[in-house]
Amino acid sequence: MPLALLALAISAFGIGTTEFVMMGLLPNVANDLGTSVPTAGYLVSAYAIGVVVGAPLLTALGSRIPRKRMLVLLMGLFTVGNLASALAPNFGLLAAGRVLAGLPHGAFFGVGAVVAARLVDEGRQARAVATMFLGLTVANIVGVPVGTLLGQQLGWRSTFLVVTGIGVLAMAALARLVPHMPLDERAGLGRELRALGNRQVLLGLLTAVFGFAGVFAVYSYLASMMTEVTGLAETSVTVVLALFGTGMTLGALVAGPLTDRALRPTLYGSLGALAVILVVFDFTVHVTWAALVTVVLLGAVGFMTTTPLQMLVMNKAKQAPTLASASNHSAFNLANAGGAWLGGAAIAAGWGWTSPTLVGAVLAVLGLGIAVVAGVLDRDGGGSGASGVPGGSRVVARSSDPVRREWVG
Repeated sequence: MPLALLALAISAFGIGTTEFVMMGLLPNVANDLGTSVPTAGYLVSAYAIGVVVGAPLLTALGSRIPRKRMLVLLMGLFTVGNLASALAPNFGLLAAGRVLAGLPHGAFFGVGAVVAARLVDEGRQARAVATMFLGLTVANIVGVPVGTLLGQQLGWRSTFLVVTGIGVLAMAALARLVPHMPLDERAGLGRELRALGNRQVLLGLLTAVFGFAGVFAVYSYLASMMTEVTGLAETSVTVVLALFGTGMTLGALVAGPLTDRALRPTLYGSLGALAVILVVFDFTVHVTWAALVTVVLLGAVGFMTTTPLQMLVMNKAKQAPTLASASNHSAFNLANAGGAWLGGAAIAAGWGWTSPTLVGAVLAVLGLGIAVVAGVLDRDGGGSGASGVPGGSRVVARSSDPVRREWVG
């Protein structure tokens, strides 16, 4: 794999850490800024708002900027947002910093996925995209627990200062390792918007909203479920989240090769398995060892959906994939917000702490149904594999010479 993928993975690690670490720092932030934990929870939503708004907006604004430069600029904005968060004197400015840090999230992964796919031979593109996403999953194993511990010991601001340092390192790695990729002369916002309007792209985004909402219906309340139902101590929650992150990493490793071989079957299988695991979790959550095993499986099958969904929208918008690719991350964050809301509504209705598992299963089945309908409607024969990523040329960054360019095709 090209070293440029390492730069993308480092960037993804920083993004994943800052996105999820706030959940572990809410009590510290609330205490320091003199607010309640539920109010501090809006900082999680602030980041998600930044992602949903920033993905299409920044991608549109950068449609004529070469992709390497765009990646560096986006990571620069991410770094500034985290620095602003670390230095924020009050809750309002911290929320603004969180929005600012979230703005480049979707656009970065959208552009990064297109770049990753163009760095490798056809037939290995999904694996390249999954390699970038490994940084995001490793963040849940290492970055989030360490960042939470650091914030608890040295103050939450120290966590965001460290993430700022990761952002600077990522910018340097991107500038050094990612090769220059000239834009298609026909590239532009109009072309990107037309590609985004493709029926298969829209169905893919809708699949992400419903299917991935099934994951977040449970993940948002996983800590409470494990303490209230399974009976684990609060101090064990970090281990549970790390196990979920381990599952995510395993899912990413498996999803890449499977998506390269058969995109739609991988998507169907992962969504179907997600629905089954969520139903099973409703029973295993009462037994400690079984609950922990299910947490790993839930992380694995949940994250297995991301690579085929990412490749699907890129393939179907192959003449101008960047905006569609970035919008996929807006869809994932809508799934985050929607799944959390529906899971919380089930608990508030008195259905019990385990009710989000069944809510999540229903959402996963809805996502699977949309994916199957899209497959039936897809008559161009291009949905079975992960090939077809645009660009006309392939850029190869060899390990011995990271900035060497080789144009083929």
